[in-house]
Amino acid sequence: MKGASVLWLLWLISLLCGSTNQARLTVSPSSSQLFEGDFLSLSCEAKDCPAGWTVRRNTPKRQRSRCGDGWGKQVGSCCTITYIFRRDSGVYWCECGEGISSNTVNITVTGGRVILQSPVLPVMEGDSITLLCKSKPPHSNLSAVFYKDGSVIRTESTGHMTIPHVSLSDEGLYKCHISQHGESPPSWITVTALPTDSAPPAVSIHRPLVLRVVCHLVVFCPYVITTVLMVSLYRQRPTATAPHPHPEQKLTEDFDIMEVTIEHHF
Repeated sequence: MKGASVLWLLWLISLLCGSTNQARLTVSPSSSQLFEGDFLSLSCEAKDCPAGWTVRRNTPKRQRSRCGDGWGKQVGSCCTITYIFRRDSGVYWCECGEGISSNTVNITVTGGRVILQSPVLPVMEGDSITLLCKSKPPHSNLSAVFYKDGSVIRTESTGHMTIPHVSLSDEGLYKCHISQHGESPPSWITVTALPTDSAPPAVSIHRPLVLRVVCHLVVFCPYVITTVLMVSLYRQRPTATAPHPHPEQKLTEDFDIMEVTIEHHF
């Protein structure tokens, strides 16, 4: 358990110290766990590197050691380990000069009798993955119990467990157990979220419909504007006081009113 904790710490340090990925490291077989004595091939898939791509690793005993320096054999951009030992457990990556590196891959080598074959690289959300609980020596149709984050998921009679349409909640630490054989080391499965498109979907509009709407606007707009202007001018027109039809009669009426008022005061 202590060795597994050291490996997780090395993996975290490699992520924090790594730079932008311009290369991609792939491994064969595509499994994050191997039995001691298995064969391992690591390949750098990337653009041209003038200095040449180098496979490096961090292990509990050595940091940033390169392929061919006491372990493995590198030919071009490929590094092979013909017989892998438990001491080869660690974090691997590709590097081109200083500051240019690839993704990291965590490899666990066990001397036990059970391993969990799981994806080495991150899984895209929505994809389907299959986990295989494998024993040594190999046996077919062995029932296996699968765990995630310490809790039982389910038991599969064939030793295979498929997760269709992976979601972010499926990310976690997995392991398996085969009765009378033992338990595998734990492996972390990373799930990458789907990219979101922020642009709204384009609305398809038929061309004849657009032309028809434009024609109606051109025809009716002048009438509408003219009507609105006429109504506005009419409502703003000042109201004139109608003149008295007989001015002389109006003046006489005013004098009569004055006389009546004077007589009333007396």
